[in-house]
Amino acid sequence: MMTWGQLGLQNSASPLMEQLIFFYDHTMVVLILITTFVGYLLSSIFFNKFLNRFLLENQTTEIIWTTLPAIILIFIALPSLNLLYLLDEVNSPSITLKTIGHQWYWTYEYSDFPQVEFDSYLTPEGDFSLFRLLDVDNRTVVPMNTQIRLLITATDVIHSWALPALGIKVDAVPGRLNQTSLITNQPGLFFGQCSEICGMNHSFMPIVIESVSMDCFLKWILLTKEET
Repeated sequence: MMTWGQLGLQNSASPLMEQLIFFYDHTMVVLILITTFVGYLLSSIFFNKFLNRFLLENQTTEIIWTTLPAIILIFIALPSLNLLYLLDEVNSPSITLKTIGHQWYWTYEYSDFPQVEFDSYLTPEGDFSLFRLLDVDNRTVVPMNTQIRLLITATDVIHSWALPALGIKVDAVPGRLNQTSLITNQPGLFFGQCSEICGMNHSFMPIVIESVSMDCFLKWILLTKEET
């Protein structure tokens, strides 16, 4: 999760987020080089004492400032397209998790395990040992290093299921079933929030993913079935 004074992205907890961070660094390097070069040219023009009053055209310069930006855009577009297709790919998932957005809470259904379904509400204030406005009463438990298919929808208005540490942000649209993949490469708690303005309590429907080992996940499934 984010910390005070943090200016960059959150630490990645999934292979997809690692690729997003690599692409972000790649793009920022290109932008910094362009900004530095253009700033140098502008400063040199201001302090240049020479003037060519008879200069009408320079085809070589026009060709360079037309082709060079096109080449730079290609260097940015190719990894971007590759990453977009990678984010949409779902390869033989082991578990299917259905997420349903309501005003203003989430419902989770484990389709592969009958009777495993629960609502996830914001934890009321008063327990100061928890993360304020970020923790929930029922955390969503997933096994790490496992391909999970996420099916996301809503029942009333448009929501958005977003977890920055996992590189996921998918709209929950009523009457539409959106799909994405989720995989975590380390155990821990990962926090997110609805990132679509869905009403007066939009900021009070957090998301908490708890990544555990497969043994702990199966034990949690059995306990959840017994409670229901």
